[in-house]
Amino acid sequence: IKDWKTRLSYFLQNSSNSAKMKGKKGGKQHTYFRPSPEEAQLWSEAFDELLASKYGLAAFRAFLKSEYCEENIEFWLACEDFKKTKSPQKLTLKAKKIYNDFIEKEAPKEINIDFQTKNMIAQNIQEATHSCFSAAQKRVYSLMENNSYPRFLESEFYQELCKKPPITRVAQAT
Repeated sequence: IKDWKTRLSYFLQNSSNSAKMKGKKGGKQHTYFRPSPEEAQLWSEAFDELLASKYGLAAFRAFLKSEYCEENIEFWLACEDFKKTKSPQKLTLKAKKIYNDFIEKEAPKEINIDFQTKNMIAQNIQEATHSCFSAAQKRVYSLMENNSYPRFLESEFYQELCKKPPITRVAQAT
């Protein structure tokens, strides 16, 4: 668990540092704070609650990395970004990048999807639309929700986040 915590704090520190750099260039500035036990407990109510929290997403991503399956969340996030793309030219470029990174055989971050879905995507990216990765994204989401998410909720790290810190009493001078 110590290695897991180290990875998460490193991830959060780097995310925070890069966000600060972006903030200086006029972009939004994001900082990550340890969530309250109550906020962390909300993540157990629904997988979407976890994904909606910046810290929750970072914690889940670090957990997936510790299980050697972070390509799932990276693919899901890439698809979410892809769906927001307005320009048809950018849509095609992003579709090809997602395909090369996650879908094609021997891709560097190849996700585990069936042959038919891969073929359908290969055909669809020729004329990319916002829905060309929908079937694969749903499969990956389901895989994370039904397999990784329950393990995350059982992890020692998550259990620690849900614990209330002990109340310390300040010694009073008499």
